[in-house]
Amino acid sequence: MATVPSVSYSITVRLEVPAGGKAVSLLTHAVENAGGVVTALDVTNAGHEKLRIDVTCAAKDADHVQAIVDSLGAVEGVAIHKVSDRTFLMHLGGKIEMQSKVPLRNRDELSMAYTPGVARVSLAIARNPEDARRLTIKRNSVAVVTDGSAVLGLGNIGPAAALPVMEGKAALFKRFAGIDAWPICLDTQDVDEIVATVRAIAPGFGGINLEDISAPRCFEVERRLRELLDIPVFHDDQHGTAICVLAALTNALKVVGKELSEVRIAMAGAGAAGTAVLRLLLAAGARNVVVCDYRGAVHLGRDDLDDSLRWIAEHTNSDGYGGDLRGAVKGADVFIGVSAPGILTGDDVAAMAKDAVVFALANPEPEVSPDDAREHAAVVATGRSDYPNQINNVLAFPGVFRGLLDAQADGVTQEMLLAAARALAAVVSSEELGPNYIIPSVFHPDVANAVAAAVRESAGGRARGFTEA
Repeated sequence: MATVPSVSYSITVRLEVPAGGKAVSLLTHAVENAGGVVTALDVTNAGHEKLRIDVTCAAKDADHVQAIVDSLGAVEGVAIHKVSDRTFLMHLGGKIEMQSKVPLRNRDELSMAYTPGVARVSLAIARNPEDARRLTIKRNSVAVVTDGSAVLGLGNIGPAAALPVMEGKAALFKRFAGIDAWPICLDTQDVDEIVATVRAIAPGFGGINLEDISAPRCFEVERRLRELLDIPVFHDDQHGTAICVLAALTNALKVVGKELSEVRIAMAGAGAAGTAVLRLLLAAGARNVVVCDYRGAVHLGRDDLDDSLRWIAEHTNSDGYGGDLRGAVKGADVFIGVSAPGILTGDDVAAMAKDAVVFALANPEPEVSPDDAREHAAVVATGRSDYPNQINNVLAFPGVFRGLLDAQADGVTQEMLLAAARALAAVVSSEELGPNYIIPSVFHPDVANAVAAAVRESAGGRARGFTEA
């Protein structure tokens, strides 16, 4: 539950009040007395006896919404007509649409855009399939593919419930990078079926963005698709997160005057995001990392290591530490959490090294209270928008795909991810850099272009395959 009113629970209450008296002035007080925040008050109809008023306000959650409505209804002379949830209204009918880029005003234009003229273009592509990148939407289109198995922090809610999230992702692609993205929600969670389906639809796209597919299946899906396809395949939950974390950590370590190769890092989370973050940190020069999951530190002595955990054990925790997360955090310079809420306390942060860096990225409730962490750590970042230093994947994936599409890349390399992270970090100038500004805003105008340029240069025009750390 949100601790303060949020626009995520924004409502508009349409009501009638007497035209005279104090009812209008009491409306704002009623909302505030219930703990809400009034963001707008509009008179939509006026008469001699009655006024129709729309009161827009922010609440903490659904129960709080009802409490605000009850408080408004208790004002003498007020009649509630309608309560509208503004978030649901925004989603009504979906958030994206298809538009034609060419006019169809007369028979000539129709004959060129469609039959018979389009046949000439189809035959040209049949002779040279590479022309599809030049003459069709493939040049600027991405499929956002999910099976609904790990949607946000909601878990396995299925493909239909995942669709609003995938629509949002598509809208972000368009807003921040001018890319046409299409939600593809698959009614299967079988790896073979997912791979076969994406392979079958791939000719219509210039890239595949895998989204909200649970670990460990997501690793195999991505690996197999990268082997089969000649377009980039990018699992944003893994690599988008990794790019943002590395960029933010690069700047955080500048703030505290430490080097990545020298710091001790404790990580919580060995799933898709945690593994990708680890791989990119190691590729960037990290040397001393301990990763913990729900059973404690990952080490070679554990008897439950699957392929992914074994890789982690082989590349981290050289001392063979076998304790829990709290022990791993003690004396560490950096904590990175991509795991579960409330698993650390302020006292745990106090036990870290001087000038510690804490990235508590579980969302909406972080691994440790940001307020408690800020009492002891020099730099704190979260995944939330109501604290400084928000780690948000929208800082990475639009620019990454813009660069990949522009370069007509066949794949994604580790060097491209590192280049993207370096470019994202560099958007924050030395004059701006500080404990509360280590990563730019998602609305910073330079973010997508900087990341795209770095990826495009790293791709060198054409790239194939994926090089692991």
